[in-house]
Amino acid sequence: MISIDPKEVKTNIMHSYLLGAVAPRPIAFASTVDKNGNPNLSPFSFFNVFSAKPPIVVFSPSRSGRTGQHKNTFENLKEVPEVVINVVNYALVQQTSLASTEYAKGVNEFIKAGLTPIESKLVKPFRVKESPAQLECKVKQIIELGPEGGAGNLVICEVVMMHVSEDILDANSHIDPQKIDLVARMGANFYCRASGNAVFEVQKPIANIGIGVDQIPEAIRLSKILTGNNLGQLGNVEKLPETVDINEFKKIALQDIFIKFGTNKPELEQHLHQKAKELLDKGNVVDAWKTLLAS
Repeated sequence: MISIDPKEVKTNIMHSYLLGAVAPRPIAFASTVDKNGNPNLSPFSFFNVFSAKPPIVVFSPSRSGRTGQHKNTFENLKEVPEVVINVVNYALVQQTSLASTEYAKGVNEFIKAGLTPIESKLVKPFRVKESPAQLECKVKQIIELGPEGGAGNLVICEVVMMHVSEDILDANSHIDPQKIDLVARMGANFYCRASGNAVFEVQKPIANIGIGVDQIPEAIRLSKILTGNNLGQLGNVEKLPETVDINEFKKIALQDIFIKFGTNKPELEQHLHQKAKELLDKGNVVDAWKTLLAS
């Protein structure tokens, strides 16, 4: 493993490592206006949500790494402390990238990127009609992090109105991750798409207190087949299956394995661990535990 001292490398090198390691990052497609009402539209991947009550989002229009100058977005926020953050999905990603071009101040990126401005309800900047979710925000604070190129400027915003397209909602009126089809920034020129097989569920340990990996029997914990993710799944159960359930499962689901490998303990253990891994990969933690404890 290499070690990188920020004081010993050029800013662009540090920037590259940070963006490659801290990813994927959601994209704030920020719409602002200057004091004369001229619009600006630019994407920023130093962005996230930090509070629900009040609803707070933070993004950072950093100083240019080449010139050290502030971005037009930053200058506009100083003049009119309001912004609309439009989320970026796959259908919007190429136009979003085009809007990141460093056009001269006063150039309308809505026009350059071929996007449709629509009026906001509570703030002056326009929303992007094509975005599936739009956050109207008032700027609470701007924290300048440094005077040199690459230095960020934390823009802390309160969401005063949110707009969500009905097209991305599920039957319960929740945002469906497959329908919203979000994209995020990786390092260099890479993006990722949060849909299809890239979207998966991990049960949160809220309703119960898991036993923890430390309570898993050593023969299972040190398995050469089970991964760290698999151990995390096994450690997230509140209690182990009852012996009667294990024996019943053994007779029905594991009979063939025990008939074939029952006299060879190492082979039996290997095949039971492989079976358990298959079950865990399908999210069936209870039957995976029964499989592992069957021997």
